[in-house]
Amino acid sequence: MKKVLVTGADGFIGSHLVEGLLEEGYDVRAFVYYNSFNSWGWLDTLSKEKLSKIDVFTGDIRDPNGVKEAMKDIDEVYHLAALIAIPFSYHSPDSYVDTNIKGTLNVLQAARDLGTKRILVTSTSEVYGTAQYVPIDEKHPFQGQSPYSATKIGADRIAESFYKSFKMPITIVRPFNTYGPRQSARAVIPTIITQLLAGKEEIKLGTLTPTRDFNYVKDTVRGFLEIAKSEKTIGEEINIATQEEISIGELAQELIDQINPKAKIVCDEQRMRPEKSEVNRLLGANEKIKKLTNWEAGYSLKEGLAETIEWVKNNLDKYKVDIYNI
Repeated sequence: MKKVLVTGADGFIGSHLVEGLLEEGYDVRAFVYYNSFNSWGWLDTLSKEKLSKIDVFTGDIRDPNGVKEAMKDIDEVYHLAALIAIPFSYHSPDSYVDTNIKGTLNVLQAARDLGTKRILVTSTSEVYGTAQYVPIDEKHPFQGQSPYSATKIGADRIAESFYKSFKMPITIVRPFNTYGPRQSARAVIPTIITQLLAGKEEIKLGTLTPTRDFNYVKDTVRGFLEIAKSEKTIGEEINIATQEEISIGELAQELIDQINPKAKIVCDEQRMRPEKSEVNRLLGANEKIKKLTNWEAGYSLKEGLAETIEWVKNNLDKYKVDIYNI
């Protein structure tokens, strides 16, 4: 049985990936952020039966020694630990450099020392910035339009350098906008859903015109699993994308129609990104992942949104609806 480590296992995508790996029969170690509350993030919501099968390791991705300890006896590493909120990166860029760049370096150094058989480094569609052409394939130029994006570009390039310099079995996995149950309210879909379910008639949003390519979280997880199964993906950068786009305005309208057709959208200045930092269009190409693996999207946007709404309905108490979450 393969022993795998998921960093960022306490987060949104990480917790779903842990479940996906358990279902596939892997022996899973979950690296979660050490804190005095002894919180394991979203893993705390899993059943006792699932938790009993997980080896939980508390640590800090910024600490090389802890990362190396966590990676001992591990065959494959799925590195997801990162700071991800774009607005927060505007005023705390240092923490993004420490977590996203140095954290990734810690994983790579440990993998090199320990001879880890496979490393998947998680990137983001934000590294591409506003589309210069569509669909955005893996050869698209990188644009650091926010400190968050810049640190993810840095992490990706360090991963590339370790593959090329030390022949390490690394793949850079690049999901486009992932959504679904457990996503934090700093992301657009939970922001809209929580406001609607809380009975608000005016839904506060930033710019409505940007487009995004939305992956349902179970499809993103399937992407990771299929990429890890294929030897052909080593040394590659691979998008996980639906190759379909929708504007934030259209998305909000779809959710309004599903939850409360009386609601209206209001533009909120504080939610706007600085003009040159706004990524206006993301539409990902998925030819490469389809060519190299058996992956394909299993959920339509409508189906994914319906499952997400249902989950948020039952977990509204976990959200602070009355504040702008950055």
